[in-house]
Amino acid sequence: MGLLYLGTPLVWDEAKKYADHVREHGITQFLHIWDRLKDRHGDELLWGDEVEYMVVSFDNEQKNAKLSLRQTEILAKLNAIVDDIGADCPDNISVPKFHPEYGRFMLESTPGAPYTGSIPDLLSVESNMRYRRNLARKHLNPNEIPITFTSFPRLGVPGQFTEPYFDPSDAVSSHSLFLPEEITNPHVRFPTLTANIRRRRGSKVAINLPIFVDEKTPRPFIDPTIPWDRNIYPEDSEAKSGAALPDHIYLDAMGFGMGCSCLQLTFQACNVGDARRMYDGLIPIGPILLALTAASPIWRGYLADVDCRWNVIAGSVDDRTEEERGLKPLKENKFRIPKSRYDSVDLYISDDWINRPEYNDNPLPYDEAIYDRLRKHGIDDLLSKHISHLFIRDPLVIFSETIDQDDSSSSDHFENIQSTNWQTLRFKPPPPNSDIGWRVEFRSMEVQMTDFENAAFAVFVVLLSRAILSFNLNFYVDENMARAQQRDASVSNKFFFRKDIYTNGRSGNSSVTSSSGASTPSDGSPKKKEKKLRNCFPPPPLPEKGNVTRLPVPEEYEEMTMNEIMNGKGTNFPGLLPLVDAYLDTLDIEPQHMEKIQEYLDLIRRRSDGRLLTPATWIRNFVTSHPDYKKDSVVSQVINYDLLKAVDEIERGVRQATDLLPEYYTGGNKDRGSIGL
Repeated sequence: MGLLYLGTPLVWDEAKKYADHVREHGITQFLHIWDRLKDRHGDELLWGDEVEYMVVSFDNEQKNAKLSLRQTEILAKLNAIVDDIGADCPDNISVPKFHPEYGRFMLESTPGAPYTGSIPDLLSVESNMRYRRNLARKHLNPNEIPITFTSFPRLGVPGQFTEPYFDPSDAVSSHSLFLPEEITNPHVRFPTLTANIRRRRGSKVAINLPIFVDEKTPRPFIDPTIPWDRNIYPEDSEAKSGAALPDHIYLDAMGFGMGCSCLQLTFQACNVGDARRMYDGLIPIGPILLALTAASPIWRGYLADVDCRWNVIAGSVDDRTEEERGLKPLKENKFRIPKSRYDSVDLYISDDWINRPEYNDNPLPYDEAIYDRLRKHGIDDLLSKHISHLFIRDPLVIFSETIDQDDSSSSDHFENIQSTNWQTLRFKPPPPNSDIGWRVEFRSMEVQMTDFENAAFAVFVVLLSRAILSFNLNFYVDENMARAQQRDASVSNKFFFRKDIYTNGRSGNSSVTSSSGASTPSDGSPKKKEKKLRNCFPPPPLPEKGNVTRLPVPEEYEEMTMNEIMNGKGTNFPGLLPLVDAYLDTLDIEPQHMEKIQEYLDLIRRRSDGRLLTPATWIRNFVTSHPDYKKDSVVSQVINYDLLKAVDEIERGVRQATDLLPEYYTGGNKDRGSIGL
């Protein structure tokens, strides 16, 4: 979560008057950044993670796990503690930071300073995450815990699911039937964002997840917990008028999506070209790791027939009008927009030769005037389309105090639109007046229950990003987001993936070593291994004699299982994990360090081949085997209490879950983390 302004936010009818102003000056700000930094080169690998927690309050007498709404108080305390620790720290140690998030029950944590490409930094991630969790835990109330859980299972149920209790009838910004106003961070940005999405859209958001049908689930399932006849806000009749679908779990507010927790990673690239290559290379990985980290099968007290949060968040901030959604002819709006502003990436943007025009076959509305302005400024076709596509969106929150800015030194108008296009990947230009370079943010993964899992996926993604750049890998493929969210997707579904991932047309390990320069030099001496993760790479070389032999795009990919994608298929497709191992072979790593890295990769290997469950499957199994479960898809208060208690016990290592975690997992009680103090 970025800087939160103190100011006066405009309601939608006022804000929309300034939409073109924000767009025009946002592009001007981007062009100032581009002119200053388009040739910047040589930045080292700096990267970081963002982990989001829910603060859960346990009522042991009533067996009720509730969301604690003490975010403001908790953050004030934690930030004071962090300042005190930092004041006594040596200069080479950075204390982690805690930040507000949309939900008043949420905390976000980041390392105090970016990790570098060193192996010790790579191996410090889990310890840093543990330190953050335990620092938060230490300063909560005795009955509260910070839990890394993607979606709170009983958010929005009748009765008390927050501490303290608030009535949904006061939901003045969302008009939700289920969520009270107090669920939202009180900073004016958040209720304004919530209300302006509703006002711009012309209705409440409407999310419908298919119910998981069990033996005693009513058919058709018509949710008895929806207050069908409430008559407080104009939108209250929407559920009865068709917004709530039969056989589905109906959600009607931004809080259901933006109240989810996730794991995000940001990487600084050597230059803008490498950032664009890394962005493209990681796009097809987004849905694969969404399926592998699936962790959210319960919504509003019901088991759903999906395992992931993505479509919930996409729907929760979908501000498109009926015209933009294609339900009415365009009259008041300029564009028919196929997706929510929170969704998968629409455009590959690398200007390398391996990015074929045919790969960008999605419908792509973009602002032609902005595109022409960018092209006239000298920006290439793909990047111009990327920016002008983002800028078909309206700014949702405008503060009256920041309407007029110095475009040469501010990027606030640009970020107003850029940062509210929430896609699986985000291409991030450098902020003005900073030493930060061109970056890529990887955003698809669900947060995992333990710091070991979160660290494992963080380490895997950073190593895979190095393999992509080092070996000139070509992952261009159609998206798999819909398949990734289905129940048991990682073991039951197949995903489209490329058959040949090498830009030079060769296959097998010889291609990896050739692309990486790992082959033996001409004098016969072994190539010297590198001590840290490299960040600057030459662009993919053109084929010999400039001849590019290309198959029709549909013949470049096929359906593969998760096991095949991650561990390899036949002699031609090595698998993502072997590619990471091949990259590790180019590094000089101490045996004990390699052993730890392999523990992380082993978790991912076992989950991808089905030996370990995804969190979503483990959660679903816990619910369906609970003695209080009535085989009717309902997750009761007692089941939810026992589930979250079990998750906390697993994280601390006092409860074994050998179907979820490897046998060598020890937990937070034995290792409380460290930042090197």
